[in-house]
Amino acid sequence: MSRTSTPQDTAPEAPKADSPLVHGLKQRHLSMIALGGVIGAGLFVGSGAGIAAAGPSIVLAYAISGALVMLVMRMLGEMSAANPASGSFSVHAERAIGPWAGFTAGWGFWFLLCVAVGLEGIGAAKIMVGWFPDSPQWAWVALFMLVFCGANLTAVKNFGEFEFWFAALKVGAITLFLGIGVLAILGILPGSDTPAPGLDNLTGEGGFMPNGTDGLIIGLLASVFAYGGLETVTIAAAESENPVKSVAKAVRTAMWRIAVFYVGSMLVVVTLLPWNDEEVATKGPYVATLDHLGIPGSGEIMNVIVLIALLSAMNANIYGASRMSYSLIERGQGPKALGRIYGGVPRLAVLASSVFGFVCVLLSYWSPDDVFPWLLNMIGAMILVVWIFIAASQLILRRRTEREAPEKLVVKMWAFPFLTWVALAAMAYVFYLMTDQPDTRKQLLATGALTLVLAAIGFARQKAAEKRGDVAGSAGRVGPADSAGSADRVDS
Repeated sequence: MSRTSTPQDTAPEAPKADSPLVHGLKQRHLSMIALGGVIGAGLFVGSGAGIAAAGPSIVLAYAISGALVMLVMRMLGEMSAANPASGSFSVHAERAIGPWAGFTAGWGFWFLLCVAVGLEGIGAAKIMVGWFPDSPQWAWVALFMLVFCGANLTAVKNFGEFEFWFAALKVGAITLFLGIGVLAILGILPGSDTPAPGLDNLTGEGGFMPNGTDGLIIGLLASVFAYGGLETVTIAAAESENPVKSVAKAVRTAMWRIAVFYVGSMLVVVTLLPWNDEEVATKGPYVATLDHLGIPGSGEIMNVIVLIALLSAMNANIYGASRMSYSLIERGQGPKALGRIYGGVPRLAVLASSVFGFVCVLLSYWSPDDVFPWLLNMIGAMILVVWIFIAASQLILRRRTEREAPEKLVVKMWAFPFLTWVALAAMAYVFYLMTDQPDTRKQLLATGALTLVLAAIGFARQKAAEKRGDVAGSAGRVGPADSAGSADRVDS
């Protein structure tokens, strides 16, 4: 029996053969993007501050925040496997809540990624200046921007190849570190005279929670934001050979990736080193651990790994930003001029995202004490805003999909709706915790201001579209990137 779909209920699906975007990503690309997506520069460097605050309980902090991230990825995976789209959670929010929600989540995430591109470029350039002291930092940033902008302007398979090898190197590095760490903990590391530490570092120096719950909270806040970036794999999956299979596989393996890479590596560090070792904060936990074990050249080895992580993040964020903005434009949520496709790639969207990222870099030189910190604060809690939209959308779309197309639920959220509500409560609690710390309070206020501005613009656009006679606003206008057909097609 046939029925005519209403605009609001039409499910954006993966782009088919006639879509302007090309299915150029293979399963091996998606697998490594998913693996590499959880290994960022923040893990290698930023985790030192968390350890200094939380002590050995940083393991618990990463486990708690990791559990929250697994719930978010499961919810996102459920929706993306049912309706793969290059706009990912922005499309889901639009279908579930309304065009203003898709606008807010999508452009907020785009802003986050573009500023992050600039930050990663600056971080990578600092490493290069350390190796080549006479070279200008801005020149390295410009070079990296040109390389990855160029890679993303060509076929999507080039992005996939870059990320495949970057991710392979990161996975290899963290796996080697874990292997060395386990051998050292057991006291059987070849060539090392470091004795097995036992539980001394976990229970000594003030115990497992030396700074009490306050330290654990600071570590928890640091760990939550270290997980940002996992969402990109659901954006990339829409351009893979088999979007549904790719999303399902990536989500189902998220649990062991988070447990091994984040929680496992933190456990290795705090087991081998006293949590209050000054080098943990100054050099970074990984360099400090390798130095402690007498691994020669550990500092330079980790500089190479961090550089790879930063360049990988630049590449992935330019890709994610361009695809998110393209999806928004195709749904009538952005400037049409940037939505043109050349050779299966939204090149103008790639250029716009790269240019915005480079402007952020310039602002770090032109206005390091005013505008640039303001930008950093605005993205401070944006990932949590995105996660809230994901959870709220899943609550609505799960019930809608169960009624209309239950066969699409190839990935299901565990214990629905209980765990969805648990995740939402946990996110609200993280927001509450952010109000208690001066630095995170500033981030929360700036992110809140940006979110309200985007929501107001999105709502005004939605109302204007309704007045023009589009009953559902832009929700009924699904672009070719996000739908296999038009909003008024007949489903059989």
